[in-house]
Formats: sequence, C-alpha cells, structure tokens
Amino acid sequence: MNLNRTILCVSAIALAFSAPVFAQDTDILEFKVIKELPVTSIKDQHRSGTCWCFSALSFLESEAIRINNIKDESLYPDFSEMFVVSHSYQDRADKFIRLDGNLTFSSGSECDDVLHIMTDYGLVPQSVMPGTNYGTELPVHGELDAAAAAYVHAIVKNPNRTLSTAWKRGFKGIMDAYLGECPEEFEYNGKTYTPASYRDSYKLKASDYVTLTSFTHHPFYTKFAIEMCDNWRSDEAYNVTLDELMEVLYYALDHGYTAAWGGDVSEKGFTRNGTALLLDSDAATSGSDKERWVGKADEKVDSVKAKAPKEIKVTQESRQADFDSKATTDDHGMHAYGIAEDQFGNRYLMIKNSWGKSGKYEGLWYMSDAFARGKTIDIMVHKDAVPKNIRKKLGF
Repeated sequence: MNLNRTILCVSAIALAFSAPVFAQDTDILEFKVIKELPVTSIKDQHRSGTCWCFSALSFLESEAIRINNIKDESLYPDFSEMFVVSHSYQDRADKFIRLDGNLTFSSGSECDDVLHIMTDYGLVPQSVMPGTNYGTELPVHGELDAAAAAYVHAIVKNPNRTLSTAWKRGFKGIMDAYLGECPEEFEYNGKTYTPASYRDSYKLKASDYVTLTSFTHHPFYTKFAIEMCDNWRSDEAYNVTLDELMEVLYYALDHGYTAAWGGDVSEKGFTRNGTALLLDSDAATSGSDKERWVGKADEKVDSVKAKAPKEIKVTQESRQADFDSKATTDDHGMHAYGIAEDQFGNRYLMIKNSWGKSGKYEGLWYMSDAFARGKTIDIMVHKDAVPKNIRKKLGF
C-alpha cells in the first residue's frame, strides 16, 4: 500500500460506498463460478492500514487448508493478524533507527513481510491474540500509528547522543498496550504451543512461496525489489511477462492454489457492487451514468441483451506507462481464490477482500481479466503453482 494513498486501505470501504460508479451499472452482470477454492471467513481490517497482513494471512490460511487437506470448515485456521502486525512494526522500528530515519514508517507493508514474521516469530490463533486492547471490537489504528511514528521520530534524533538500552522496550510497550503482548507459549484446543510449533503444525514454510511481478524497467526472468515505499524490507519479486503473470494466476487457481494479490484499487471501475473492471471512458455515450451502458431509466434492462462493458486493452507497454506515471500504485492487498465468467463469456478472478461483509457479494469481488492485467502490482503463490516452463526460465 502506497504511503501517499493510505486512505485506500484504511477507509476504502467508505470510498467504495460513497463515490459514484464511473460507468457500467454492474447490476447487469451475472457470474457463473468456474473454479472456487476453500477460503476462511471474511475479516474486517476496519480503520487500519493492514490489508497486507489480512490478505497474506488469508492466503496462508487457504494454504494450510490445502496442505493439510482440511475438509471440516470448523477446523479451518484463523491466524492472528495483530500478532504479525506487532512484530512487523517492531522490526520496522529497528530498521528505521538503524537507517537514521531514512525509511518510511507507516502502517503499510506487503505480503512478503508476513513470510518474514512467520519464519522469525511463528503464528498464533486469533483467539489467543485478538489485538484490540483499546476499547473497540474492530481495528482502529489512528492513535496507535500516530504514537508509534512519533516515538521512532523522537528516538532517531538521538537526544542522548548514544541510544539507550530502553528504547526498544519502550516501543514494544506501545505495541503491547494497543495490540496485546505476543505470547511465547499458549494453550489451544487442549495442546500447548509456541508460535513456532503452531506454525509448524500446519506445515507452512516461507521458502515454499514466491512473489511475481511484470515490469519492463528490469529484465525479465530476473529478481528485483519493486520500488514501493511499503516494500521496506526490499523483498525481491521474479519478473515475468504480463501474459506469463496472468498464466501463473490462472494456472494456480485451476490447479488448486490460491494467490495473494497486491495492486491498485483506486480505479473508478472498482465498484461498490463487488466488481472490478478497467472501464474504457471513451466508450461512454451522452446521458446519465446508467444510461451510457444500460439505457434510460424507463427502459427495461435485459441482462442478456445488454452490452458487455467495454474495457481498456492492456499491453505490457501501457501497464509500464501507468506504473511509471503513478497511475498504478500499490494501494491494497486481497486474496484471489477462484475463477468465474459473466454472461458475455468474460473471465474474472474471484477475490476475497478484508472490508467485512460489504458490497453486493458480502465481502467478495469479481475482478476482470483486464483489471488484473492493468492493476496488479504483484502476486504471491506456492512455487508448485507456477507452470514448469516458467519455473525453468526463473531457475527454481
């Protein structure tokens, strides 16, 4: 999530329900599920900039279900987001001080950050660390983020000329006060775990996962750290062509693997109705917003006879131009878990969001192929979800 557009992750749900729809009245769209993989329940990041954590943990929960062949939904895992957030903030504070403040310090991050936390600290169940010790049921992080940022900006000035041995404990105290202490050992379902043994009980290994992207300012089939302020760990992604990136997405979903998705949802085609389309403004005609696509208000709309929404044709070049001009930024993280088609035969990704049960599909979105091609920054998948021919090019 881009620092300058934090509002998209923190309050995107308010934006989605207050902004007018740009063009296509998506009520005419009807979807048929082609492939749908198991996911855990819809969560709500509410007023926090932690979409990166919610989306990555949702992905890892689906991975735990797949790896361990869990059929009973009552046994699906529910990993604590705020255990991860607390450790991430503490790691980031340490690096911020080591770099003399030459690092962004905000709530935003990216999915690879979660893999670092899982490896270094483990995971815990949501019930063990709910992470809301400040009087609200859902996350509200304005005060927490302000306090954390003010603290590290004060410490980086080094008023004692030598850093004390207390500053890390002080920062941890802020995290503990708001999010709760991260447990070193806990009881869960009659067993005693550490965060590491709980992680291992689901056979999750960070080394099994890869992040892929597609941009031309770096050579294809190499790795590079995507230039985003929220990529504060400088994690590297494999660079493939746009067609290959989409091939990986569809191959993964078709073969039983979900994907963590990071990209831009600031487009007006990312609608309140649970659809994401890369709408072509040049295709609009005169008249009201709805009339442009489905006729006048007194005309009966036939979803079969209605025209398919006209979307922008994305190329490798247009995608790069949008990234270079900041028309595409890293706004939000979500979880791709299926494939669907509309009545016009157009393909969509089924997406699990973290804005609660909002929108027409109660927390789920249908993302068009064009939107994914144009607005995906990166995806994270299991290594085995990458087709063999692409794996060979990437050398793993």
